[in-house]
Amino acid sequence: MNKINKLFAERPQDKKFLSLYFCAGCPTLEGTGDVILTMQRRGIDFIEVGIPFSDPLADGPVIQSAATQALKNGMNLKTLFTQLRAFKDDVQIPLILMGYLNPILHYGIEAFCQSCVESGVSGMIIPDLPFDDYQKIVKPIADKYDLRIIMLITPETSEERIRFIDNNTDGFIYMVSSAAITGAQKSFDDAKQEYFRRINGMNLRNPRMIGFGISNKQTLDAAQNNAAGAIIGSKFVQLLQTHGNVATALDKLFEALEG
Repeated sequence: MNKINKLFAERPQDKKFLSLYFCAGCPTLEGTGDVILTMQRRGIDFIEVGIPFSDPLADGPVIQSAATQALKNGMNLKTLFTQLRAFKDDVQIPLILMGYLNPILHYGIEAFCQSCVESGVSGMIIPDLPFDDYQKIVKPIADKYDLRIIMLITPETSEERIRFIDNNTDGFIYMVSSAAITGAQKSFDDAKQEYFRRINGMNLRNPRMIGFGISNKQTLDAAQNNAAGAIIGSKFVQLLQTHGNVATALDKLFEALEG
């Protein structure tokens, strides 16, 4: 069974997941293994590994800065897959690659999926992948390699579209907390809370994870109370860049999440 499906299938009823995002190649080119294995030891449920790209349209300044640094450090898909293969057998939790379509197309979709399997990757998030191209081109190849393509929904996504995504994807649905770019927020306003409640009421087939803007106890609780768990990106990336050490960055993150 795919690790993503296994994780959610075996989830105790009261368990809330925490997933972290980091950009591969930042703060150092060779730090990928240390970041992933340290997160696993510290109890992170699954990890989003960012593929750096020169034009990250959905990302805020923190993740843009990390991507720029990673590219300067020499990170690319070939290097990332080589690194992931080196410690594949040590990783028990799901790894999800998150990146834009352009580098994946240059690598080749089938070659990308094959490298994912060889590197222990369970799925991918491609924010700028058109759903029609997903269904016609990417999904058949991903299914062949038992990989999950995770789709995003936002407060602007119609109910019809959400149900269409729910019926045509597997793994989980990534609920973006707002239609804006990534970045930490102090709290979720009434409109976002209403969005969470609305999606809760749809009784979707797939579990949901909420991301974008989670940085403290208030936003974490709001996300975990309205979904299977939370995804944290910018806050952790910022701490990792500031301290340059994954253990310290995790300590500081957990302090912020505990309030």
